[in-house]
Amino acid sequence: MEGKKFDPNSIIGFVLIFGILLWIMWQNQPTEADIAADKVKKELVIQDAKTKESEAKLKAQPTVITAGDTLQLAQLQKSLGNFAYSATLPSAKDSYTTIENKLVKLEIANKGGYIVKATLKNFERFREGSGELVELIKDNNAHLNVQLLTSDNRTLNTKDLYFEPTLTKNGSDQILVMRLKAGANEYLEYKYVLKADDYMLDFDIQSQGLNKVLNVSKPLQLEWDLKSYTNEKSTSYENRYSELYYEHEDGKSDYLGLGHNESETVENVSYIAYKQHFFSSILLTDTPFKNSELYSDNLVNDEETDTIFTKQFKAIVPLAFKNGEISEKMNWYYGPTDYKLLKSYDRNIEDIVALGWGIFGWINRHAFIPVYGFLSMFIQHGWAIILFTILVKLVLSPITYKSFLSQAKMKVLRPEINELGEKFKKDPMKKQQETMKLYNKAGVNPMAGCVPGLLQMPVFYALFQFFPSAIGLRQEGFLWANDLSSYDSIYELPFHIPFYGNHISLFPILASIAIFFYMKMTTGDQQMAQPQQEGMPDMAKMMKIMIYVSPLMMLFFFNSYASGLSLYYFVSNTITIGIMLVIKNYIVDDEKIHAQIQENKKKEPKKQGKFQRKLQEVMEQAEAQKAKDKKK
Repeated sequence: MEGKKFDPNSIIGFVLIFGILLWIMWQNQPTEADIAADKVKKELVIQDAKTKESEAKLKAQPTVITAGDTLQLAQLQKSLGNFAYSATLPSAKDSYTTIENKLVKLEIANKGGYIVKATLKNFERFREGSGELVELIKDNNAHLNVQLLTSDNRTLNTKDLYFEPTLTKNGSDQILVMRLKAGANEYLEYKYVLKADDYMLDFDIQSQGLNKVLNVSKPLQLEWDLKSYTNEKSTSYENRYSELYYEHEDGKSDYLGLGHNESETVENVSYIAYKQHFFSSILLTDTPFKNSELYSDNLVNDEETDTIFTKQFKAIVPLAFKNGEISEKMNWYYGPTDYKLLKSYDRNIEDIVALGWGIFGWINRHAFIPVYGFLSMFIQHGWAIILFTILVKLVLSPITYKSFLSQAKMKVLRPEINELGEKFKKDPMKKQQETMKLYNKAGVNPMAGCVPGLLQMPVFYALFQFFPSAIGLRQEGFLWANDLSSYDSIYELPFHIPFYGNHISLFPILASIAIFFYMKMTTGDQQMAQPQQEGMPDMAKMMKIMIYVSPLMMLFFFNSYASGLSLYYFVSNTITIGIMLVIKNYIVDDEKIHAQIQENKKKEPKKQGKFQRKLQEVMEQAEAQKAKDKKK
């Protein structure tokens, strides 16, 4: 291979090209004047951007009119009258003042002077650890407005006007005064006083020097509305217990209803409560509102899609003038719907906790709340429910024993009752009379088995009201359930089943199984004890159907209910089955009962009670009428 030769012409060419490139670069180098001009140009671009940003911010801020701007002030007075003065103050801007303690944080806006955010610091939404605190008011879901009728025939709304805030402290109390000014010494004032460690705050509305500014011949109208956010796992379950409560003139609490477009006008109202199951917003007044217009609208039309809000509440109440001025002393409560806490205020607001009416509420207030509250102080809530259930069953065990003993006696008499049935097959009335005589001679009351069941009904219904109202169960876990106040889902379904939901809860399944076996036991004994009566429905067939219907109803009805309630029913029915097995196998002896009945027959029949005597008379009259008809 021929080696490469040195080529001087190539080297000369590269040198010339390199020199030309250096000359071009030197010629295109910017002068000092060019550098200075470019710097000025960049500064102008930056300044222009800053100017545009400043203009945008100014446009976003409300226009503040100073007292010296007489022309603009005159224009505002055309629409606002004397209250145009409020727009001349530095406070006429969209800013907020915060007052808070360990329990609650409240933000009050200059515009409108009302609470625009109410946060409960110790409660989380949906589930423990969600990171979302319960906010009863946020994102413009609530408004407070006083409609002002001026002496020059204007109608103004305080929610559209700017208040001037002044925050002070008196010891541990935070005092926020919000003034809507019509002049230097003429104003409408909202006064908020938040104490330490309290959900309740004082709220006063008063005026000064407005007797010539406002039309004082008519009361002012205060409007308070709130669209309640969902805070629990099950929107439909939470919505079922979200209601508008109030206390009227006779000192009794009442509620508006759960349907759509509910409304009512009530006299002498001392409080209005927007209850959201476990949390409530309550307006209380020292002087009852003379007339109150109350409204409630159910916002959950489809529980699959309507999951943000539950109810829309609204109240319109009058604020009466006294000597030409307003002076109303009220309170706000933003906090948990806790029976003991609400009762501590001694304002009857604990009545908003749905514990049942009459004897049912009495049992809850004076028995179940104290007992369960004591148990839950020492042990976990799930175990407290189990121990509480055991105590209830022990208290009711004598009634259970009486009921079972009555069934045993009826079962022993069944052969003799069947004999009477055959003997008087063609004469049902006579058969009934002889059956009643047999009961009387044997000392057996056929109604005795029903009475114990009726006595237990108030307890069962009271418990049905107690568990959904127990805020202590909220977000308390037990076994697989992470919240005893809500359903205990073990599997999420990819579809929705009407009346059931889109999940499978385990405690309702266990409760349904327990109630099936309980009814299987009791129904069999009742069928053996109670003979078929002529002209009466076949109770045996009905009871057989109920054996299967009742567990299914439990399964569907409780699938989205509080798992604490399902846990109670599961444990309760399991214990009842155990008690009945003990009574049947170790306490009640059919042979002894039979011997006792035979001894009773030898004795003089017991004097009939009024009911039995009346029933006997009716039968005899019917028999006599039947005989008379045959002679004709």
